[in-house]
Amino acid sequence: MAEDAPKETPPDTAAVTGRNPVRTRQAIIEAATEEFSTLGLGGARIDAIAARAGLNKRLLYYYFGNKEALFQAVLERAYENIRSAEHGLQLDEVDPVEAIRRLVSFTWHYYIQHPEFITLLNSENLHQASHLKKSQRIRELNSPLIDTLHRVLERGRAEGLFRAGVDPLQLYISIAGLSFFYLSNRHTLSAVFGRDLRQPKAEAERLSHMTELVLGYLLR
Repeated sequence: MAEDAPKETPPDTAAVTGRNPVRTRQAIIEAATEEFSTLGLGGARIDAIAARAGLNKRLLYYYFGNKEALFQAVLERAYENIRSAEHGLQLDEVDPVEAIRRLVSFTWHYYIQHPEFITLLNSENLHQASHLKKSQRIRELNSPLIDTLHRVLERGRAEGLFRAGVDPLQLYISIAGLSFFYLSNRHTLSAVFGRDLRQPKAEAERLSHMTELVLGYLLR
């Protein structure tokens, strides 16, 4: 159940104007990211987020309105972070095969280094993406990535390297899914198959397998 703003007086004007709004919002989002990624939307509490941020909880309501809006802001920031990092890959600046290798490797390592991204998405899927559906920012963030991948695929096709007719959105979903499923389920997979898929050697083998799988599909 959502936590709506409490029936309290708003924070003192001086308490708000005396703070740096950008840094205050950042502190709230960082604290909320930790809380939501640990406990999910349902288990997270505004009191706990305020304590993590070292702020009065009324400031959280002042900046975000309620827990649902704060969760949406956390999701938007999570996507901003991964898209910003992807932009640094400079996929348009390298040959098409190297661009695909970079994207597969980046996606894999980003998910490993940012497990909160996976847990936040798992939580949002439980809510049928109700927060992302409200966000215009999410669509703006994701379109450039698909456009870039489209250009990479077209260059590869024009050079006689890649097969024709590859949908860049479907390809990206496959790349993300190959990493996402393994990492979000590696505890159960390890238990079921009796093989520790959390070890560095297993992770390296997985990256090699995914890269060969994707390129095996693309290359003519």
